[in-house]
Amino acid sequence: MVAPALDTLGMFDATAGLPEQVEEAVLGTGRLPGLPAREAVENVVVLGMGGSGIAGDLVLAVAAPFMSIPVVVLKSYTPPAFVGEGSLVFAVSFSGDTEETVEAATDAASQGAKVVVVTSGGELGRLAQGWGAPLVPVPASIPQPRAALGAMAIPPLLVLEQIGLFPGASQWVHLAVRQLRRRRDQLVSSRNPAAELARRIGRTIPLVYSSGAIGATAAQRWKTQVNENAKTPAFWALHPELCHNEVQGWGQHGDVTRQVFSMVNLRHDAEHPQVMRRFELVEDLLREVVAGMEEVRAEGEGDLAQLLDLVLFGDFVSLYMAAQEGLDPGPVPVLVELKRGLAAR
Repeated sequence: MVAPALDTLGMFDATAGLPEQVEEAVLGTGRLPGLPAREAVENVVVLGMGGSGIAGDLVLAVAAPFMSIPVVVLKSYTPPAFVGEGSLVFAVSFSGDTEETVEAATDAASQGAKVVVVTSGGELGRLAQGWGAPLVPVPASIPQPRAALGAMAIPPLLVLEQIGLFPGASQWVHLAVRQLRRRRDQLVSSRNPAAELARRIGRTIPLVYSSGAIGATAAQRWKTQVNENAKTPAFWALHPELCHNEVQGWGQHGDVTRQVFSMVNLRHDAEHPQVMRRFELVEDLLREVVAGMEEVRAEGEGDLAQLLDLVLFGDFVSLYMAAQEGLDPGPVPVLVELKRGLAAR
């Protein structure tokens, strides 16, 4: 692996360990007691914020298209009004003390929902015991929530499989692990495409474009990893929606934007044919108003493999961006200060 100049929390090693983390999540989930019967579940709600909240995005992208009931992801304090006895609610919080998730999960439980908790402990872990809720433990040794993607996102998929709502999840996870190993081995070599991409875009603000549910989760993850690991702004948008608004905003200030922004297109096999054309057209329209255009293509068999492949690539890009600027990717002091301010209310 390319040795980082500064990495006090071991984020490089944690990121490189994603394939093994996913495998351990499979073992850690096991056969959970107390799950509802398939016919008793009318909807699925996933609660989570930040690095924990991506678990819900992943369920929405990978499992929801194959499920006969709706899936909703909530990143806030209040669960939807429809949550009740027919709801299966996943409460995902790395620390167990995320105030939005704790409050929303408490409300959901009081409304009669069946709650499954994924956490390393904290208040949410204590509440789960009081509710008699199934609990999937997250290793507290993981340095940051954003480095616990496998530990938090895989258990909901396997629980849905156990209930009978998402058959075949275990096989998709197996295929994803296989692809993650291939990609990881590529990205930790001394010369690799993630490090090269970081070098090209490192002094610019990335605009991450993609499409569909897979692309939405991957692009948002790229954006937030650049924010937290590389300590720099980043933005994301999706085809075809960006073709109805965002593209009109480029060009007026091209002399500025071509010095500031780089476009990164995340491509995958589930793209609509018209979206493929949109990528080409937008590239032609914006080529002169951004500093550069990059493309990363997902590899692997199945939606989960392709999504996690894009995620891992972006995670390493953000870490290499931090390394080349001499930044420590682990600590997030601004976020800590915000939480401290909220706690002082």
